[in-house]
This record gives sequence, structure tokens and C-alpha cells, in this order.
Amino acid sequence: MRSTWLNSEQLDLEQLRGKVVMVEFWTFGCWNCRNIEPYVKEWHDKYAKQGLVVIAVHSPEFQYEYEVGKVKAYIQEHRISYAVPIDNEFRNWRQYRNRNWPTLYLIDKRGYIQYTRIGEGSYEKTKKTIQQLLAEPT
Repeated sequence: MRSTWLNSEQLDLEQLRGKVVMVEFWTFGCWNCRNIEPYVKEWHDKYAKQGLVVIAVHSPEFQYEYEVGKVKAYIQEHRISYAVPIDNEFRNWRQYRNRNWPTLYLIDKRGYIQYTRIGEGSYEKTKKTIQQLLAEPT
């Protein structure tokens, strides 16, 4: 079964080799997720042309967050333009052994997780890590 992706065709990490990938686990009803949203948008806007790909995996916490129409409405209202795969079955969540909303993973150009941030904060450290990973040779 093909996954539902909003704002993008389905992406595969293997296809993204040579890029820096930020995988964010979030859900639209989570206040902590909403608090980091402006930073994720800023990083996407600033670094996408340099090779950063943001994939915001929507993994619902509450029953009302499972409705794809509500996720679509949220990302439209909040002007989220990066890829949003719907992870209602928590397949991606389990693959990353994730446990928290929000969690950010930064994956280097070779496909290895180099940085993990759980929750809010450390925005400057996250930004510097993005810059460092983008500066590495392909």
C-alpha cells in the first residue's frame, strides 16, 4: 500500500543520498510541535536550495489527528510547504524507535543519523548542525 504524502511525492532516503535530511516527528495537536514549527519552516526556507530536505512525519497522538483532511487543513493554514507523510500506522515512528513529539533527526549526505533533538529548544545547535552537515562533501 502506498503511503499518503502531502506537499510531495513519496520520498525515499536512498533517493536523497547527497542531501541533508531533517526528519521531524510531529502532530498538529501538540503544542510543543507548534512551538518548533517556525524554526523548522525557517530552516527549510533558508537551506532547501543548499540541499536540506525536510520531511515532517505526521504521527497522530489523539483520535482526531488521524483524519488526513484535518492535517491538510492545518498545513494549508500554517503554510507548511515541505513534505508531510501521514504515519497513522506508526511505521516510520517504529523504524526510528521514536517515543516523543516533537523529535528531529538530522541525516547526513551518506544516510546516517548524525543528530537527534527531542522536544523544544537547542535551536542554535540544530541550525549549526544543519550548516555543518551541508558543508560536508558529498
